[in-house]
Amino acid sequence: MKPIIYQLLPRLIGNRNTTRKRNGSLEENGVGKFNDINASVLRRIKQLGATHVWYTGIIRHATQTDYTNYGIPAQHPAVVKGKAGSPYAIADYYDVDPDLAVDVEQRFEEWKQLLRRTHQAGLKVIVDFIPNHVARQYQSVCRPDGVEDLGERDDSKKHFSTENNFYYCWGQPFAPSFPVGNYHESPARATGNDHFDASPGVDDWYETVKLNYGIDYCDAGGRSEHFTPAPDTWHKMLQIMRFWAQQGIDGMRCDMAEMVPVEFWKWSIAQVKAERPDFLFVGEVYNPSQYREFVAAGFDYLYDKVGMYDTLFDILRGNSPTAEISSRWQQTSDILDHMLYFLENHDELRIANSFFAGQASHAIPALMVCAWLHRGPLMVYHGQEFAEPGMDNEGFSGLNGRTTIFDYWCVESLRRGYFDRKAMTAEQQQTEAQYKTVMNIARREKPITQGEMFDLMYVNGHLAQQQYAFLRKWKDEMLVVLVNFAGRPVECDVYLPQHAFDFLQVEEGAYDAVELLSSASQPLLLSGQQPLQLHAPAYGGTIFKIKL
Repeated sequence: MKPIIYQLLPRLIGNRNTTRKRNGSLEENGVGKFNDINASVLRRIKQLGATHVWYTGIIRHATQTDYTNYGIPAQHPAVVKGKAGSPYAIADYYDVDPDLAVDVEQRFEEWKQLLRRTHQAGLKVIVDFIPNHVARQYQSVCRPDGVEDLGERDDSKKHFSTENNFYYCWGQPFAPSFPVGNYHESPARATGNDHFDASPGVDDWYETVKLNYGIDYCDAGGRSEHFTPAPDTWHKMLQIMRFWAQQGIDGMRCDMAEMVPVEFWKWSIAQVKAERPDFLFVGEVYNPSQYREFVAAGFDYLYDKVGMYDTLFDILRGNSPTAEISSRWQQTSDILDHMLYFLENHDELRIANSFFAGQASHAIPALMVCAWLHRGPLMVYHGQEFAEPGMDNEGFSGLNGRTTIFDYWCVESLRRGYFDRKAMTAEQQQTEAQYKTVMNIARREKPITQGEMFDLMYVNGHLAQQQYAFLRKWKDEMLVVLVNFAGRPVECDVYLPQHAFDFLQVEEGAYDAVELLSSASQPLLLSGQQPLQLHAPAYGGTIFKIKL
C-alpha cells in the first residue's frame, strides 16, 4: 500500500466560528473539537484518497487559555506563542489538549472516541511526537503512577549531566532579548533550537527548552557524546513513545528528528517495533547527508524537503527546469521508498498565494509528480485540496502565506469544504476534484503502489524545461505519464528508449490504452523507433494505462 497521509489540526478543521478577531481568545474566535471530526468528515478524507490521518496538536501543549479549574497548570503568556499556543511546545506528554474537548474532564476519552471513529472509517492514525524540546513550563499532571517527571531530579547547578533532562546556564536567570514581565526562571535552561545561553532572541524557539539526550554541546573540548549507559532522558522518552503506541495509534511523526541523536532513535524504535512491528515512524529530517542514518535507525519515512519539495517549489516559481526532478530523485535512489513527498504542511507556504504558485491549479502537475513518481508516501495538508491561500492575518501568525498554528481561527476553506459545501467556490470545487482524482489513482493503481519507475527524461531533452515524462509498470500493467508545468496545452513527442523495453520487460507493439483522468480509450504504439504523440493540458498531465 502507498501511504497517503492527510495532515489536519482538529483545532482548525472543526472551527465554524467566523468571528476571526485578530489575536482573539478561544471564547471570541472559537475552536474545533474532537467531536467535530465526525463520520462525515472522516468519510470525505477517505474518499479524497487518504490512508492515514496525521492529527496535529493532540498532546497537551502550552496555551494562554486558563484551565486551572481543571487542575491543569497555567502557562505564563510571555513564554507562549499566540493565544492558542504552539502544538510543538508540549506541556504534558501524557495528556491531550483540553481545547479540543467538549467536556474537559473527559478529554482523553473524547480523544479515544476520535481514534475509534478514524479506525472505523478505514483510516490509520498518526500523532506528533516532539522529542527535542518541551514547553518552558512543562509539568506533567497526567503521567501514570510511578512515572517520574522530566527534570524532577535534575541538578540545576550542572550545565550538563547524563542524569539531567535539561541543560542549565550556571545560575544565570532567563533573560531573553525581549521583555517577559514577571516570568522568572533561574537558572535559565537552554532553548529548544540549540540556544545554550540564557538570552534567546525573539526569533528563537524561546517558548521551549531543549531536552538532554547525552550530548554536551558546550564541552571544553567541543561537542561530546555520552550514550553509555543510556542517559535518563532516553528512558523517559521511550516510556512516552510506548504510552502512545499502547493507546492504539498507528504511528508517530517525529518532530525535528535530526536534532535528537540517531543513536537514541536506533535504541528506542527497535523497542517500540518489537511490541508493534507495524508501527510507523515518520521523521522530520532536513539534512540529506543524514537520510540513510535515520533510515538505518528504523524510520519508515523521511521528509524529502531539501530535495524534491525545494525542487518542485523552484519549478513552480519558474526558477528551475523540470529536468531537475530527475536529479533530485536520483540522489535518494537507494532509499526512494522511504522518501515522503509533499507540497504543503504546517511549516510551509500555502500553494495558492503569491509567495508560492499563485493559484492552486498551477501546482497540479507537481502533485502528480509527488503522487505518481514513486512508491513512497504522499502527504497533503488540510485545505490544500480546497485551494486555501493562507493569507489571513490571524494574530501571532501574521500575513505570511501560511495557516496559523498559534491562533484560534476559523479557516474559511475548511469550514466550507467540510461543513458548508454549497458555499464552496468554483475554484475550491475544481481543486478538490483534481486532488481526489490524482490521489485515488495513486492509491489504487498497482504500477504506482508496487511497481517500477522508468524516467524518460534522458532521451527527451526537448521536454526538460516544462514537461516531465516517465513510465510505471507492475506485472502486465503499465502507465505512461506526461506532466505539463506550462500554462498552455502541449502536444509532445515522447521517445521510449530500447533500455525501457529491456528494463521493464515490455514488448514493442500496438496496445489498447485508457487515459485515467478522462477515461477515454485509444491505441498507443510502443516503439523504440518512433515517439508517442501525447497531449497534456495546461498545468496538468496525462496518464495512460496499458494492459500488456
